[in-house]
Amino acid sequence: MEKRKCGVLLPIFSLPSSEGIGTLGRNAYNFIDFLSDSGMNIWQVLPLNPTNYGDSPYQSCCSNALNYYFIDIDMLIEKGLLTCKEVKTSDLGVNARHVDYSKQFTQKIALLRKAFERFDLHDKKFVGFVEQGRYKDFATFMTFKCAFGHKAWSEWKEPYRTYNEKVVNEYLIRKRHEFLFWQFTQYIFLLQWNSLKDYAHSKNIVLMGDIPLYLAYDSVEMWKYGDKLFMVDEYRRPECVAGVPPDAFCDDGQLWGNPLYDWKKMRRDGYKWWNERINECLDFFDILRIDHFRGFDRFYAVKAGSLNARKGEWLDGPKEELFKDKLDYKIVAEDLGVIDDGVRRLMKNVGYPGMKILEFAFDGSPDNEHKPSNFTHNYVCYTGTHDNMPLAQYIADLKQEELYIYKQDLASECEKAGVEADFSSPQSICLSVVKLAFASIADTVIIPMWDLLCMGGEARINLPSTVSDKNWSWRFVKEDFDTKTKEFLRNCVKKDVV
Repeated sequence: MEKRKCGVLLPIFSLPSSEGIGTLGRNAYNFIDFLSDSGMNIWQVLPLNPTNYGDSPYQSCCSNALNYYFIDIDMLIEKGLLTCKEVKTSDLGVNARHVDYSKQFTQKIALLRKAFERFDLHDKKFVGFVEQGRYKDFATFMTFKCAFGHKAWSEWKEPYRTYNEKVVNEYLIRKRHEFLFWQFTQYIFLLQWNSLKDYAHSKNIVLMGDIPLYLAYDSVEMWKYGDKLFMVDEYRRPECVAGVPPDAFCDDGQLWGNPLYDWKKMRRDGYKWWNERINECLDFFDILRIDHFRGFDRFYAVKAGSLNARKGEWLDGPKEELFKDKLDYKIVAEDLGVIDDGVRRLMKNVGYPGMKILEFAFDGSPDNEHKPSNFTHNYVCYTGTHDNMPLAQYIADLKQEELYIYKQDLASECEKAGVEADFSSPQSICLSVVKLAFASIADTVIIPMWDLLCMGGEARINLPSTVSDKNWSWRFVKEDFDTKTKEFLRNCVKKDVV
């Protein structure tokens, strides 16, 4: 993070498109142009892994697999793998503002299968890709998932429920075509992603990715490596699961339910699995945000089968030992949540930039760590994250006394930073906070697209600890990326040194 950078957070699924979901096609290139024209130099996305239960990219069936829903269909038409008629007769969803994942699951995959049937399986690059084995685990897992009606691996019949390499390889010989289809989805994704990444770099835009700390129980890692990576019993059932304790926002805490890593086992081979995961991600992205970074210091463990996260215990993670050979990596640590001296010590020892969220900043406390006047250079400053209510709606929902404190605090911070603030509406207050973010001394400023447009609660990306078709589904339309927004960003940049 050598020099000041700024950018926009926009998930791939939120891009405009006629395919029911954002893709790696034309509108992704248009967004890069938008960033370049606005004076930005970072595009931050959410995890690109295939989604699992609840459509969350933070609950994936595979740590390194890529979400085939993001493959652009128009590009497949250009390659002669699909026809316009085939695409037009497919219902990928008609709501321009929300993703319909059920239609992606049925219609998008059906189109990809048609494209696969026309693809040359003897193509030398594809053959080499498959032989490389990078996505073998994913393709194997999905081959079995499809054979067993997409049930969780724990519901598969024996002898397949318990991973056995000999049995699995014999099965894959019989299901070679299905196995190659899932390899095809990864191959096409990578072709489209690498082209997009090259274009971004040609426009001086770097791509910032996101890596979830945890994986889903129904994942290839748990199926194949469960007893080597996770805290499980002899039947590979989790002994404890992930969550966070009760706080001011949730009396029951948050019970995420993910299996927890057995860090003592991982330490024996020098954290090989984690090293490979991080290095692979940094081959894929220019900058990597690691979610729930505090879990590397200590993590909250709740007994499996619990109905909530009220009762749990904090256990030690690997701390800086995992990162001692990665201190020069371009990593951003999501250091939000329950922060204690151990987390602060870890952050100091690794030296990665942490995150400051201005939505949390204006509560009347002079010691609030999210106030721009209280933080230093080595941070990424946001107005909010994908888990927060859009800022304009958050401001509109404040009670009268809370709003008074918020405005007073914000006015004081704006005065210190030389920012002209407007308190006439929740939208104008939101834009004032955006301008304050750019005026802060943080090395990097990233604004979520929904806050840049002062959108309301309808644009919320995720409400934590809920499963809803509203989560992970909000989309933008072409008209949202207008000249007025570009000019606003350019003006923010002009008053800063980027």
